[in-house]
Amino acid sequence: EATLEESGGGLVQPGGTLTLSCHGSGYTFDAFAMSWVRQAPGKGLEWVSGINSGGGDIRYSDSVKGRFTISRDNARNTLYLQLNSLEPEDTAIYICVLPKHYSFGYYSEEFTYRGQGTQVTVSS
Repeated sequence: EATLEESGGGLVQPGGTLTLSCHGSGYTFDAFAMSWVRQAPGKGLEWVSGINSGGGDIRYSDSVKGRFTISRDNARNTLYLQLNSLEPEDTAIYICVLPKHYSFGYYSEEFTYRGQGTQVTVSS
């Protein structure tokens, strides 16, 4: 069974930067597309970004495009999300997931596995 474990969250001031990591195990890491989703306080899950197995197809939500960068290191079984120019509205639990469906340019919001998440708080 797949296991996903996030790390790297924390408290950061507006305009700051964080890099989140997600280590995958129990499955063939480099065979699957992956996504980051987030859940703000009192709200539902929001898809943030996706990357396919080889890293050649990368997508972002409009709310983070130009500020966040997704990447992966298949040799290390690790997915990353670099968060730049953080805003208070980015405060959320960030969760890495295996999308249930993927095709070029499309990452489903449904997922088969998810991690526990890592808290990102943007506040002065």
